[in-house]
Parts: sequence; C-alpha cells; structure tokens
Amino acid sequence: MDGEELVTIGELARRTGLTVKTVRYWSDTGLVPSTDRTPAGYRRYGTQAVARLELVRTLRELGIGLATIRQVLERESAVAEVVRAHADALDAQIRTLRLRRAVLRAVAEQGSETEEIALMHRLARLSSQERRRMIEEFVEDTFGTADANPELVEMLRAAVPELPEEPTPAQVAAWVELAELTQDAAFRAALRRMAAYQAAERAAGDTTGLHHELTEHVREAVTGALAAGLAPDAPQAATVVADLTARYAQVFDRPDDAALRTWLLARLDVAADPRVERYWRLLSRVNDWPEPPTLTPVFDWFGAALREVARRPAGS
Repeated sequence: MDGEELVTIGELARRTGLTVKTVRYWSDTGLVPSTDRTPAGYRRYGTQAVARLELVRTLRELGIGLATIRQVLERESAVAEVVRAHADALDAQIRTLRLRRAVLRAVAEQGSETEEIALMHRLARLSSQERRRMIEEFVEDTFGTADANPELVEMLRAAVPELPEEPTPAQVAAWVELAELTQDAAFRAALRRMAAYQAAERAAGDTTGLHHELTEHVREAVTGALAAGLAPDAPQAATVVADLTARYAQVFDRPDDAALRTWLLARLDVAADPRVERYWRLLSRVNDWPEPPTLTPVFDWFGAALREVARRPAGS
C-alpha cells in the first residue's frame, strides 16, 4: 500500500456518485471491503477497492442482484456468463412488456369489458407451442374426424398463428378472436360436416385438390357480374352460370347437366359458412400475411343465380 492514495468513504461516495449509506452497506456486507482504517477507526479505500466498487455499481445498475454479484467477485461465476444470462432474462421481460402493452392498447381501442380483458390477457400470454397445440387440437377435432381433403387438412395444420415479439393491438385482438373461434362448438360442428362431405366425395372417387384456379375463375366471373349490377335472377346471369358450370364439369369430369347443378348447390351449401373465411382473415392478420379477398358475396351470388337457373323450366 506504500504510495497508494487512500480515500475516505465520503470521498469514495463523491467520486462514484453513490451515497455514503450505500457504500457503507456494500462495505459492511463484504462486497467492497475497506483497504485499511485510520487510527481513529475510519475506513479508507485504495485503488483496488475503488475499481471493485465501480464494478458492483455497474452490475447493480444492470439489475443484477447482490448475491450474484458476490459470486462474480469471488470468482464463482464469470462476468460474461452472468451478464449473458441477465440479458436473456431482460429479453423475456421485454417481450412480456411489449405483449402487455399491445393487450392494453387493444383493450382501450375495443372498450372491452372486465371478462374480455382477462380472456385477452390469458390468450395473449400463450406460448407459440401452446398456440400450436390449440390449433392442432382444433384441426384434429374437426377435419381429423373423417377422410377429408388431405391438402386442406395439411394446410390447416401448417397455418399456425405466430404472434410477433412486438404485436400490434390489431394482431392481439385478431389472435383472441381466432382462439375463441376455434373453441366455438357450432363452428366445429359445421367443419365436421364439411369434413364428412369431403370424405363422402373422396369415397365416390373425387381425387381433386384445393381448386385454387377454379375458385379464382369463379371470383373473377362473379365479381364482374356484381360490378355490372347484375342480379342473380336477371336473365343475363344465366350466361355467367353456364360458364361456371361448364368449368366445374371440366374440372370434376362430370356431365354439365341438371345433376351437376344439384351437386354443385349441395357443395356450395356445405361450404357456405362465413366463419371459415373469417378464420383465414384473422390468421392472416395475426401473422401479418396479405388478407385473402372476401369470397362470401361471390359464392352467395353464385348460389342464388344457380338456384334461379335450376328453378326455371328447361329452355327458358
């Protein structure tokens, strides 16, 4: 210690910006022991004690507990290892805080009631694995009950909602609504009927897939009719229907006749549940995907026009 500058506890506090009370406490607990004492018993601190105090202060400002700091000082734990673990813990806390903020903003925007707030908070806190299990159980209880279209089932299984680390209020609200929709008993029953219909069609020899091109053709044709103000019962609507039934006959390798129109009406009725479209739109919102175009008005018009054509006498 010869030639080493020794400072009092008051001077040490002034140099570090800490209170005398804090320095004394850390000294009493052994985190920053004094270098020696004056004949009157006052503590004095040398260069090593000052450096040790600076490390303790830095680690405390980073939120690390005194017990862990003691392990670092006593070489029981490496500084890098402690800081890395603390950074990981802070990451988790930040994700939680961001999620809470999104929930609060969603609640504020929607004016949710007390019960809805609790539900929203609970569902938003689910981990990605828990969300995946919820969707898997939903798919298994609906389309997993029959030999449904395997491409559709695989698409449902793969389309898992993934809330980002910093979700928007809209994403939180969409996830909560989606989760509630998957638990809706009536919706599940409707999907089981769809799965049973698909299984029956497959048993009858239908091996076609998801028909994206056919759906797009229907959308374009009916959207044009809607834009032109063409009502489903207008005589010109029969031309649109004829084009569409011809396309269905081609895709499904069936005659374009009255039986096809009856079959097509049954197919449209089974699929006519706006909750299906809502499911995909909510999922897209949660995952920040482009939302699919709404098809409910398209198929409502097609079904109505098809019924009108089927009702008319042949040749009219």
